[in-house]
Amino acid sequence: MTKSIEEINLKIRDGNAIVVTAEEMPDIVSELGEEGALREVDVVTTGTFGAMCSSGAFLNFGHADPPIRMERIWLNDVEAYAGIAAVDAYIGATQESTTEGSKYGGAHVIEDLVSGRQIELRAISKGTDCYPRRTITTELLLEDLNQAVMVNPRNAYQSYNAVINRSDRTLNTYMGMLLSNQGNISYSGAGLLSPLANDPTFNLIGSGVPLFLGGGEGVIVGEGTQSSPSNGFGTLMVSGDLNSMNPDYLRAASFTGYGVSLYVGLGIALPMLNVDTVKNCAVRDEDLITAIVDYGTPRRDRPVVRTVSYAELKSGHVEIDGELVRTSSMSSYSHARQVAHELKSLVEAGSFTVALPTRRINTGKRSHPMRETRQTPRIREIMNPAVVTITEDESVKTAARKLLKGETNHLPVIDLQGKLVGIITTYDVSKSVLLKGDSLKVSEIMSKKVVVVTPDEPVDVAAQRLEHHNISALPVVDSEFHVIGILNAVDLGKLFSRRWQP
Repeated sequence: MTKSIEEINLKIRDGNAIVVTAEEMPDIVSELGEEGALREVDVVTTGTFGAMCSSGAFLNFGHADPPIRMERIWLNDVEAYAGIAAVDAYIGATQESTTEGSKYGGAHVIEDLVSGRQIELRAISKGTDCYPRRTITTELLLEDLNQAVMVNPRNAYQSYNAVINRSDRTLNTYMGMLLSNQGNISYSGAGLLSPLANDPTFNLIGSGVPLFLGGGEGVIVGEGTQSSPSNGFGTLMVSGDLNSMNPDYLRAASFTGYGVSLYVGLGIALPMLNVDTVKNCAVRDEDLITAIVDYGTPRRDRPVVRTVSYAELKSGHVEIDGELVRTSSMSSYSHARQVAHELKSLVEAGSFTVALPTRRINTGKRSHPMRETRQTPRIREIMNPAVVTITEDESVKTAARKLLKGETNHLPVIDLQGKLVGIITTYDVSKSVLLKGDSLKVSEIMSKKVVVVTPDEPVDVAAQRLEHHNISALPVVDSEFHVIGILNAVDLGKLFSRRWQP
């Protein structure tokens, strides 16, 4: 048995279509079987509601009198990209305010417009014969714009990694706060409600397919940026008119220590054409697998801790190394459900029809990393291999002599096997001498919690550690924690100054 798209749309227009959500479909298939579900169900609606950083809107303001070619534009002090035409701009969701920083950004501008709030436009220009005006400041509402078109380069991930932090400090990320020493797991996505989870082969989802976007009707432009469907990381580029949208489905957010993002409600209505489409829409959270990766490793290829199902993630705890680690979602399942139900109502009312892609998305495509013609310098290239060390059993007086002789302010402390066990500084030594005399041993004054780097790490990572911990040197250790060098902030500063010289 098969159905045609025309047959389904006719039933939608007549108000006779049977529509269910992706949350309801698995039980229907379980009860009726795939053939029975195909006979019973015409459309399955999906939904997701999460932070989608790669979002924004094209805006056209109309011409002023006298006209101006706006070369730089600020909307409520958030800079928009003006390198398009005289009075067009693109406001990116993650762009931050020049006055409020990460408290307010492009996402807030978009939410304000959709909510009916007035925004301030400021623009400057050098002035030309055809565009003589040099500055403009005015207040605008969404209805004052000729066009306000949301174009989101990358939305609705097919599957996104869950994240954990195995480092010894708390991390602030776009996946929220990650507690140290695997204190929590953060994930995103609606699981069985997610659009691409219900069409993993991209037979129904592609260019030209209508979708629910931000409370209004939009359209899929095609594959999203960084789309990599061959390994389960497909994305969508989508577009829609801001005038049709609703602030219930577009919410600005600010993440501590990271920046601004935009929560977007997005849903796709999938026509049930054959048994394969039914089978794909019978997916459950137990069937959807993703990886938990360690964001405590500040590299592109972060280590995978384990794989996990969405059922496990949604349970509230996941077992890692025999320990139950708490999970939390960065997306809202209740809002995703609301999207799916709202879309269901629109289809049932006959105001939202379905369509097949005008152009299929390439399911074999795999995203690749950036080509770097100039590799970031590694620690081994600038570290000082002639590092002066001391053992934990030596006296503070000996440490003082080494610090003076070695012209260094830091002494890594090693054990009898040569492994790093601590560090002392000139300040530690001077403080101990003043308070307790010079008869102390190094082990009594050393700091046991040492921040280190490895020789193959990028220098940018070292700079971040120095800044975060407010220290001025890092011991360099090998895989067995032997000290093989030291990196000083002064040397790092010289390197960065050379890198940015014209």
